Amino acid sequence: MNTNYPIIRIKKGKENAVKRRHPWIFTGAIGSKDSINDGDLVKVVSDDGEFLAIGHYSDGPSIAVRIISFDEIEIEQEFWNNRLAEAYILRQAILKNLPETNVYRLVHGEGDGLPGLIIDIYNQTAVVQFHSIGVWKEREKIKSALINLLGKDLKTIYNKSESTMPNAYKSEIINEFWMGADTNGIVSEYGLKFLVDWEEGQKTGFFIDQRENRRLVQQYSDGRKVCNMFGYTGGFSVYAMAGNAKSVDTVDISKSAVEKSTQNVNLNFPNISSHRAIVADGFDFLDDCSNNSYDLIILDPPAFAKHYNTLENALKGYRRLNQMALEKISPDGILFTFSCSQAVSVQEFRKTIFVAAARAGRKVRILHQLSQPADHPINIFHPEGEYLKGLVLHVI
Repeated sequence: MNTNYPIIRIKKGKENAVKRRHPWIFTGAIGSKDSINDGDLVKVVSDDGEFLAIGHYSDGPSIAVRIISFDEIEIEQEFWNNRLAEAYILRQAILKNLPETNVYRLVHGEGDGLPGLIIDIYNQTAVVQFHSIGVWKEREKIKSALINLLGKDLKTIYNKSESTMPNAYKSEIINEFWMGADTNGIVSEYGLKFLVDWEEGQKTGFFIDQRENRRLVQQYSDGRKVCNMFGYTGGFSVYAMAGNAKSVDTVDISKSAVEKSTQNVNLNFPNISSHRAIVADGFDFLDDCSNNSYDLIILDPPAFAKHYNTLENALKGYRRLNQMALEKISPDGILFTFSCSQAVSVQEFRKTIFVAAARAGRKVRILHQLSQPADHPINIFHPEGEYLKGLVLHVI
């Protein structure tokens, strides 16, 4: 098939990454291009004219093309119908092993061959986030594919892309309902209930990617004094309570977040007195708390490095935070520690924790190495997609 999209020609010797099916083409790899508008579909060819891929062009300083097909096809409604259907089939297989769970990620960007697109399902609500102008231009087709796919199981679609789009377009895009008008709702995850606010909450409303790691916290919480640092709306805290923790403190700098953590705990465990919601800066709180105050600590901070040029400072932040926790945790304690920074590799994160442990002077063993769940798949040709990494440590 000969498509009529504008052509981008890759410099000689720079086509190997595309041939290895990496979904990004950087500006430095482009040799020449037709007249192209930001967000247009383009055909990518080698220096000698060999077809390589089809993707969305971005007139930015870094990623120039986000590839959505390595086959020369027309990107019409059928394409979006098929891609979302493929993603849904995978999620249905995953959900069979997730009892009493109706919250999951339906589309995970590059992991589903759709760079720049995130779709999260909260029971009968779909929250959509666009991260590039290319997929934003396809929004009507994506909306139609979503409605066609989920049918009567879909009551609400909420577009939450105001903060995720490139800066040049943020003033043009508002968060809004595209269908229905549910403002928030109660979802179920392994039978535990959570209030989700997709309008005001972080990301799409809930940290779906920590589902399996939350369940692991439940397994380690029996009889322990738990501190959920950067606790947001208390996801880990609810699981700790379900695991029969002796006490749980949820600490977050956001007052509204910790108030919601109390709501979520009470939703599952009415009138319980062993949970405290504490408004505080995480570093200050750890600095002030006494040694042996906790024997299970969860460190799930926001991304310290959103870009590679801030990596060194981010690693210093992770090192300091983990050293403080390792110094304060009780003997025989369990530390769950995470990084959600895509710019921080698994190896860099692990080395940082190693240094923190050495400086804390504690004997530490790795019990688990953690990542994102199956509904956040990692494209094997796109290792950058492994953004969530974590360790479970036994501290003596």
